[in-house]
Amino acid sequence: MPARSKALLFAYGTLMRGYARHAVLAAGATRLTTGSVRGRLVGLRGFPGLVEGAGRVSGELYRLDDPELLARLDHEEGYNFVRRRAVVTLAGGRRARAWLYRYRGPRARALEIPDGDYRRARPPAGRGRATRPSPGRSPWR
Repeated sequence: MPARSKALLFAYGTLMRGYARHAVLAAGATRLTTGSVRGRLVGLRGFPGLVEGAGRVSGELYRLDDPELLARLDHEEGYNFVRRRAVVTLAGGRRARAWLYRYRGPRARALEIPDGDYRRARPPAGRGRATRPSPGRSPWR
């Protein structure tokens, strides 16, 4: 199967490089580039969720090389996330359609990540900032 016909996935949180759950994605996908999608990003106690709204959410685009990977990711993401297709604006300005996971669970305790960039709000361990916030500080500043 040519690479062009393989499915794409947009990752904006803990599936990205450097985060604990990236191993699930890396086992059957190839990172292609960075990009963004329309929506808002909220912090949900240690992981983010993409929700409807004005703004842009940054992330990474992957080519899914393993045909079984989407089913594993659906299971990994759980009930509060639903997989949908969306238009991703790539770093160079081109666009692609890719799968992504939208959050559909409760938001009573969710904190908005204003710039839509999880990597900036919560850098992975070993990247110059701890992944746990200081006591009394919001992890999404």
